[in-house]
Amino acid sequence: MATWANLGLQDSSSPLMEQLNFFHDHTLLILTMITILVGYIMGMLMFNQFTNRFLLHGQTIEIIWTVLPAIILMFIAFPSLRLLYLMDEINTPSITLKSIGHQWYWSYEYSDFLNLEFDSYMIPTNEVETNGFRLVDVDNRVVLPMNNQIRILVTATDVLHSWTVPSLGVKVDATPGRLNQINFLINRPGLFFGQCSEICGANHSCMPI
Repeated sequence: MATWANLGLQDSSSPLMEQLNFFHDHTLLILTMITILVGYIMGMLMFNQFTNRFLLHGQTIEIIWTVLPAIILMFIAFPSLRLLYLMDEINTPSITLKSIGHQWYWSYEYSDFLNLEFDSYMIPTNEVETNGFRLVDVDNRVVLPMNNQIRILVTATDVLHSWTVPSLGVKVDATPGRLNQINFLINRPGLFFGQCSEICGANHSCMPI
């Protein structure tokens, strides 16, 4: 879960989130190099006393500053597209969980079992135990197996919601009248927190996962 002064992404708990972390670092490195190069060139232009009379028009330099950014964009686009396809890939799931968004709580159904469904409400601040987590803990937690392909079916009954668990790299919009699905695998045991990520009314911040 997110902690104080945590400026980066949360630690990954699934292979997908691990790849997203790598992609984030990869893109950030490219952006850092571009920023340093452009900053250096701008600094040189401001403090340079000399003028190059041949730099006003030059076919070669124009080709370079057109082709080079295109190549850099390819270095960002290809890993990004690979990740997009990986995230959309639906493998054979071992278990299916249906998550339904309401104002302002989640209800869950384990589709593989008969009559296994429950509502999940946030624990009010005055009822949180000493070692509990304020505003992110619930009365009925979702329990899922690790090292198994899990499919989540997400929908809503009233307004738009979004089922989001950052450390698993999962974010699915819950839309009334529509069933969205996503596949993931948890590769380490733990307690993972998320929240609704679509503004859904007055108590939007009070429907944790």
